[in-house]
Amino acid sequence: MNRQCQFKKAGGETGAALLIAIFALMLISVVAIALIISSGTDTALARNYRTSTNSYYAALAGIEEARGRLLPTNPNYIALPGSPMPMTQVIYIVNPVGGETVAPQNTGNPSTYPDTEYKQEFGVDVSSRVVTTYASVATSASVANPAYKWVRINPVTEQSLGDPSSPGLGVDVNADGTIDNFTPLFFDPMNKNGFGVISPGLIENATPPQTAGQALEITSFAVLPSGGYKMLQYVVRPLVMFPGMIFNGQTLPQFPAALTLAGNNVSYTGPNTTSFFIEGQDQCSGSSLAVPAIGYTNPADSSFSNIMTGVPVPANYQGFPVAPGPPPAPATAPTSIANVSSQMNPNWLKPSGLDAVVQDISSHADSVIQGPATPGSFPSGMSAAHPMTIVVNGNLDLTSWHNTGYGLLLVTGTLTYDPDATWEGVVLVIGQGKFVSTKGGLGGIDGAVFIAKTRDASNNLLPDSPGLGAANFSQTGSGTSLGRGIYYNSCVAQGAEGPIAYKIISFREIPLPD
Repeated sequence: MNRQCQFKKAGGETGAALLIAIFALMLISVVAIALIISSGTDTALARNYRTSTNSYYAALAGIEEARGRLLPTNPNYIALPGSPMPMTQVIYIVNPVGGETVAPQNTGNPSTYPDTEYKQEFGVDVSSRVVTTYASVATSASVANPAYKWVRINPVTEQSLGDPSSPGLGVDVNADGTIDNFTPLFFDPMNKNGFGVISPGLIENATPPQTAGQALEITSFAVLPSGGYKMLQYVVRPLVMFPGMIFNGQTLPQFPAALTLAGNNVSYTGPNTTSFFIEGQDQCSGSSLAVPAIGYTNPADSSFSNIMTGVPVPANYQGFPVAPGPPPAPATAPTSIANVSSQMNPNWLKPSGLDAVVQDISSHADSVIQGPATPGSFPSGMSAAHPMTIVVNGNLDLTSWHNTGYGLLLVTGTLTYDPDATWEGVVLVIGQGKFVSTKGGLGGIDGAVFIAKTRDASNNLLPDSPGLGAANFSQTGSGTSLGRGIYYNSCVAQGAEGPIAYKIISFREIPLPD
């Protein structure tokens, strides 16, 4: 009996292990399927992210190529068709691959990558505009060609600043209650009452001041072979280093004097020779402009007397007379030394403002050299056709340099100048604010010189109150050939002032339909 009972009990558990195994297998299968699906999703997400990232950077490559080619120093410079660029003009940089055709202005042909976005912004088809096309220069034997198709450069309006997905909307820059689609916008760093949510310096003005630079739109469209695509857009403005100079009611893009000594208790010592001149009469061909030979900025200090005592040959310091009126003939012009503070950009009259200028220039310079330095550290390739922006952080000694420099030279320490050297452009000595020379020579500076002391002997930035320190210019020595001097030349000064960059004031990704 006991054996039978035990046999029947064992028989009641038959198949339980099999059911457990089946359930375990099903659970493992579910987990495996979930892992496979999750892995596939992760792979798809990674692929989509990679495609999105690649197309983003392809579009960015195009937009940066266009921004770089707007600079006159770029060997592949694209000159704007007019100044300002007319609203009827559009520039494209196209970048076809293989034998494909890229013609964004052909909006009726979907195979040529048409630019339908333009109509969203301006309300008219780009085919109705005057289109100029350039080929991309991004292709290199050692670098893969970026996959953008085209880049568009055009003026900006209040309407174009709006959301492209909502035609008719824009940004009322001048707060007149009207969204204008016909007047191009400008960026004026002197504009203290600027409106607009993008930049307080944007202005809408059919006849902008000379201190303003035209704002431009740069739009790039990229398509990857895998099908990914992106459209990016910058709004940029030219970075011109010397805006806001006004003399005798005339707005100038350059400096208000051939030599400007900005600050408190500035001092000037010139050579006692009739061969040395500081000339405010503009040397640019065809120009009748005249500015003071030497300008100072603090009427409360003894700048005028400090400068006058350092002028051994007054007749050699000519330019616009102190009293307003038409400039007299150079032979009869009085010594031209004037307070130019009211003609200057206020940012150039305080340490913090000038320090920001130094940082801006340094960020976009062709070469930044750590001092103490000599011309042996200068970059090669500098010429009249290719002026450069060179920054020396510290002292620069030009002794025994018998060459010619072109462009913008910024020295934050002491500039020891060799009068046998020539500089065509602008010389800024901002920081320690000291320009010295004790040698002779036959060279000179054509353009303009600006000197300001913004830092103390320990290189700490001076406070805005009381403000700039004592800038110093001293050119002494023996003999009759102590350099030609400083000659105001608006042409070479304007070439040095830039734009040295196109600064981004707005950036967005434009959503495209799937």
